[in-house]
Amino acid sequence: MKPEHSLDNPWTTLESKPVYSNPWISVREDQVINPGGGNGIYGVVSMKNKAIGIIPIDEEGNTWLVGQYRYPLNEYSWEIPMGGGPVELDVLESAKRELKEETGLTAAEWTKIARIHTSNSVTDEEGFIFLAEELTHGETEMEETEDIKIWKLPFPEAVKMAMNDEITDAISVAGLLKAEKILLTRRPK
Repeated sequence: MKPEHSLDNPWTTLESKPVYSNPWISVREDQVINPGGGNGIYGVVSMKNKAIGIIPIDEEGNTWLVGQYRYPLNEYSWEIPMGGGPVELDVLESAKRELKEETGLTAAEWTKIARIHTSNSVTDEEGFIFLAEELTHGETEMEETEDIKIWKLPFPEAVKMAMNDEITDAISVAGLLKAEKILLTRRPK
């Protein structure tokens, strides 16, 4: 049985002060009264885009990962194709753009499989993950800041990488595991 809980916000914001902003994020510091009644501060990173992840699957059961060096982590990262979508743009349109941009693929069949919050204790980032099928190959359209390697591999191998911590990006792990469950339910019994 699901435990009872109040949907009322137990936090009180006394003051909110912008600390930093650039084209992708803004940071603010709030003076708060916490749920226990004490005074405190809370730092919030607000994203200026939606996070968009795509899991392309071809007729043979292959998928595509993209690899790139992630500056904040100081390490190389294999991930599903992903990027940011302007908040005012439909998330599916952003997904179509990102898939084409990073892999050169377009898809005739799209299924939204997840809405997630990537790190909800410090950021308001909202992510959407799509399954892209009935693929057509084309040319990539990478941005100047992207130095991406593209890897086509069997979908179960990508899931294994997520399970073995070879893929650590939250959107990729969540998307791959959810897609695996969805694809398994489609198989004939």
